[in-house]
Amino acid sequence: MRIIRSIKEMFKVSKEKRVRGKTIGFVPTMGALHEGHLSLIRRARQQNDIVVVSIFINPNQFGPKEDFKKYPRNLKQDSLLCKREGVDIIFYPDASLMYPVNYRTYVFVEKLSDCLCGKVRPGHFKGVATVVTKLFNIVSPDIAYFGQKDAQQAIIIKRMTRDLNIPVKIKVMPCLREKDGLALSSRNVYLNQKERKDATVLYEALKKAKELIRNGNSDAKKIISQIKRLINSEGITKIDYISIVDLDSLEPIQKINNNCLIALAVWIGSTRLIDNITIK
Repeated sequence: MRIIRSIKEMFKVSKEKRVRGKTIGFVPTMGALHEGHLSLIRRARQQNDIVVVSIFINPNQFGPKEDFKKYPRNLKQDSLLCKREGVDIIFYPDASLMYPVNYRTYVFVEKLSDCLCGKVRPGHFKGVATVVTKLFNIVSPDIAYFGQKDAQQAIIIKRMTRDLNIPVKIKVMPCLREKDGLALSSRNVYLNQKERKDATVLYEALKKAKELIRNGNSDAKKIISQIKRLINSEGITKIDYISIVDLDSLEPIQKINNNCLIALAVWIGSTRLIDNITIK
């Protein structure tokens, strides 16, 4: 397994692999790898000749009061996990290479980036779309793998690649959860024991919503109200949003009669967690 830090070297290696007819599977990450990331890597390993994992904590997707400085960093552990899973290359660029002095170009997907997490984290998805575009250009993958936990991100990346004619196939893999239902996230390490227990209410609330819909309830406003009531019953009062939206446009829906996404973002102590389920 190689660790490549240079953009030029990554360009060169990818070109050499493609000239030889090798397919490249790509898993973009910010490190702090967990089982959710590893499930993406395993799928990439099954479906491609070469597997590239990027580890880059993208400063442009963090707000001024967010956790960029304390975001977990452990390249040694991440490298061991990647090697164990048969990764061929870790692309580990420095921010000064990705965003040199006087950098001025950004990618923004309109409408899809302004709602849900984008509404409470202005500029977040501009940072995400920009760095993913740059990584696609550098790595030149055939297939890129993303997790369903970050549903809005995945929808934005799919639209971006389609709109900009980027020749990368996007595969969105199921959200992995702990035994108690908590979605795997690098930020779970911030939770203390009580907060970790409280956080399980998020998936319970989403399952409750799904049950209500299966029982014939279609009024989105009433379903959201019940989700909120359940979350608040655990003493959690800081909710960024609870939304039921169209699965493609992310527009809010009033009556559930088509594919939809039920998404939420909630603060557990000082940690912001997101989760979602799709209804088809």
